[in-house]
Parts: sequence; structure tokens; C-alpha cells
Amino acid sequence: MSKFTEVQHRENRRIRPVLWIWNDPREPFRSFPRMRKLLPLLSLLALPLFAAEKPAPPADLTAPPSDAERLESGLVTKKLADGTSSEKLAGEQIPRVRFTVWKSDGTLVQHVPGPSSLMIATSKMLPGWAETVRMMTVGEKRRAWVPASLSGGRLKEGESFVFDTELVGVVDPPVTPPDVSAPPPAATMTDSGLAYLVLRPGTGTVHPKRSNTVVVHYSGWTTDGKMFDSSVARGESAVFPLTGVIKGWIEGLQLMVEGEKTRFWIPSRLAYGKEKGKPQGMLVFDIELMEIKK
Repeated sequence: MSKFTEVQHRENRRIRPVLWIWNDPREPFRSFPRMRKLLPLLSLLALPLFAAEKPAPPADLTAPPSDAERLESGLVTKKLADGTSSEKLAGEQIPRVRFTVWKSDGTLVQHVPGPSSLMIATSKMLPGWAETVRMMTVGEKRRAWVPASLSGGRLKEGESFVFDTELVGVVDPPVTPPDVSAPPPAATMTDSGLAYLVLRPGTGTVHPKRSNTVVVHYSGWTTDGKMFDSSVARGESAVFPLTGVIKGWIEGLQLMVEGEKTRFWIPSRLAYGKEKGKPQGMLVFDIELMEIKK
């Protein structure tokens, strides 16, 4: 099952809540929501509004202009500004977007203005929004009128969402490790059952303590090769206290030094065990320790 999780992002060197997203709670954090920079990999809606400025709905909110493109799916779109390149989403790439969403009654649902942006996998978007983003080139701005049939069940018949979207860029997802199914012979095993392999030695000499806060980049996979979370894909490092993560992270990070990148195979008892809604079994994380904070 899924639940709502709070997404945060950095703007003008401040962390503030942006929106609530519908997403699987599969991050390695157990608490300290103010410290989380969690996966905006993500769909939309049921969103409280946090933006400082509330843009007015467009004049054509309920009546798309005659030059708008009408697709067989029922989606209606219009290009507002040309892209800055010919690059489009391909394969499993993740779009980075800025966007504003209104309901057809003029209600502002969500506004993510520049210079902020979010990375959201198209698989987590509403169907009509995902179809729109796949049409776009990087730098392009496009308006889309999304009918109830493409709203993922979030609208009643006759209602619609209107999206203004800018495709800021596209990001390649991290590659699944070839040894994700089991630790290789070269890996080191601790007494607890945690296995690890240093991928890149660090430049520091100090190990973090349980009382420290750390800055990391990480990606996590289940043993069948499915990635469930990645700060790398989001393009934003994560900051959290060591007391607020799963046991395997607490132990593993204390083995690292700044600049080090290590792969960890974390057995279920050091991860989520049988907690509902969390990834099950052994989990594999690539973690880069960027900074140890006091």
C-alpha cells in the first residue's frame, strides 16, 4: 500500500515543504521528516498549496483555443514556448519539471515556480500529464487540458485539470548493479550480517558517529534489480541524522569516511523486516558519504 509522504526541496538555501505526493514509502528514513529529502519520483494531487504566489488561472481554462492539439486519447494540449533543444524523454529517463495545476473550476491545485523544479517519473504522474510530458522537448512549455478519463480516477465526469508544464531537463536513472542479487566474494561481512564493498575510497579520515548528521547520495534496489529510491536520480543530496535511519545504514555509514562510495547488502532484519508498505527482503544500497556534520 502507498501513503502520502512529504516532499521537501531547497529554494534560496531554505528547506520548505512543497507538496504531498502519492508514493510508496520506500526510503531508508524512519523519522525526522524535516530532515528528509524524499523521492519526488511521484504523482500528484491531494496537494495542499505552499507556493508564495498564486498564479491566476489562464483565460482559456475551460475552453481550449481552436489551435490547440486534440489527441485521440482525449488529451488537449498547446505549446506555449518552444524548447531549447530537440531532446525528449527516452526509455526510463526521469523528467525534471516546473508546473502549475488548476481544476476546471479555477481552483489552484499546485504551483512549482522557477527556480525550483521537481523530478517525477512519468509512471508516477497522472496519465494525461505523463502523455503531455512525453510530447515535450527540453525547455519547452506546454499547456494541457486533462479530462477525467486521464486523471487516474481523481476527477468526476465533466471535470478537468489544466497543467502548465516546463520540461527543465531529463535525467538518466542509476544503473542496477550486476551483483545486486547477492554479495560477491570480495565483499566484507560484519558480525551482524551486513555485507559491503568499497567502490571508491574516501579522502577523509574520520568516521561518523551515531550523534552526527550526514550528507549523502544514494540509490537503493531490491534483489530483483528494481530501484525503489535514489537521491542521484532526484539530483539532490539527502541530509539526515544517523539516529533516523534503518539499522543497516547506521552500522554501514559508521564504517565510511568522507568521499567514500560503498555498496551495502543489508539483510531484512537490518532493514524493514516485515513492515507493511516497505521493500522486503535484503536491500542493496550504493551510498556516497559527502559530508559529516556535527
